[in-house]
Formats: sequence, structure tokens, C-alpha cells
Amino acid sequence: MRLQGKKAFITAAGQGIGRAIAEHYAREGAIVTATDLKADLLDGLDVAKTMALDVTDKAALTAAIEEAAPDILVNCAGFVHGGTILEAKDDEFDFAFNLNVRAQFHTMQAALPGMIARGGGAIVNIASVASSIIAAPNRCIYGASKAAVIGLTKSVAVDFVKQGIRCNCICPGTVDSPSLHDRLRAMGDYEEARKAFEARQPMGRIGTADEIAHLAVYLGSDESAFTTGQAHIIDGGWAAA
Repeated sequence: MRLQGKKAFITAAGQGIGRAIAEHYAREGAIVTATDLKADLLDGLDVAKTMALDVTDKAALTAAIEEAAPDILVNCAGFVHGGTILEAKDDEFDFAFNLNVRAQFHTMQAALPGMIARGGGAIVNIASVASSIIAAPNRCIYGASKAAVIGLTKSVAVDFVKQGIRCNCICPGTVDSPSLHDRLRAMGDYEEARKAFEARQPMGRIGTADEIAHLAVYLGSDESAFTTGQAHIIDGGWAAA
């Protein structure tokens, strides 16, 4: 098992990509602490520990990470706001950067000292291909926040590479998840919206959470020991089109 005995701390593990990563990590032998804002979403997740956690609460977040003492930190918490810059609101901008960026900033601040003291660690941040890589229509705030995640990832990677820390981010395209279905329903015509999302993928389909989880396992494992500071695109060819 590729993660045997490694302690992993995962945010937003109740559903979608976060839950898939937690499940795959546990199968690969990791001792997983899975967290989510909504405790009930963690029901049935077969990992070492589950706990309710608001990642925007710095004190609670820091305490949880210090107690877990993770070898691997996986940042999955995030939210997708729609709209152009002319439709964007200040409160939406603040919320997105607090959740999508500041929370990762705080988790890494909390996890790094212990990782350094133990001789190394792996950090996996979930960003998006809709960021500094490509632009997606009506994703102004979201794209800006995920571009910030890429910059934050690279900064941590270069600053701590000599202390045995590897920091990478995953940049998915459109992935099948509960939040995606919520967004499709919000567009008014679910079936037409889904067809449009599928059509923009060169492979003709959206990705699965398990496909993202496979990459997260690799980046958390010693198999990726020579990999750091990278934005790993996994988007069915969207960015290459």
C-alpha cells in the first residue's frame, strides 16, 4: 500500500473530490483524519477519524491540524461562484478568497512546522484548470481565487523544498460531484446545462472524483518524491484544446 502508516489530514472530505481522496487514502494504508463543515456528510466514511470543522475558523483549524500531526495535508475545501466581473459582488469575493485561499494558507501554516520537525511532508492543494491556466466563462471570482492557490502552492514549494516538503496542486476540469449538480440545476435546464459542460470537454465527458483521487494518492506518496511546485492539470484535454 502506497501510503501505509502515513497520517493524512483532508478538508471537505464529506463529498465529491474530498470524499474520494479520503477513501482512496484509507485504502492505501493512510491514517486519515477527514473533516467537513457538515458532520453528517462524513457518515459512512471508513477512516481513522472524522470531525466537523469550519476551515475558515483559524483557531479550530490550527488546533485540529496540530493534533493530527499530518505527514500529508490535502486541501479540498472550496466554492464556485458564477458570474463576470460586472456581476461579482464584494461579499462573494471575500467569501471565495476566505474559503478557497485563506483556509489553505492557514492549513499550511499549521501543518508545516510539524512536517519540518519530522523531516518532510507532502501538501496537495485542489486548485482548478479555471485559474491562471485557462479562463472559463462566468467564473471571474472563482478563477481568480484558484489562480491564487497555484501561486501559494509554488511559493510554499520553493521556500521549503530543502526541508523535505513537497507542495503541489491539482487543477481539475469539470468533475462529477454534488456541487456540480447543484450548479447545473441552478442554471434552469439541468439536461441542457450538463450537455454544454460535457461538450466543452474534448473527451466528450466530465471527469470523476476517483480520477482526481488517483492523482492525489500519487502526489501524497513517495512515488512523487521528485515532484514539487507543480500545477497538475487533469481536465480531459480542456486546457489543451
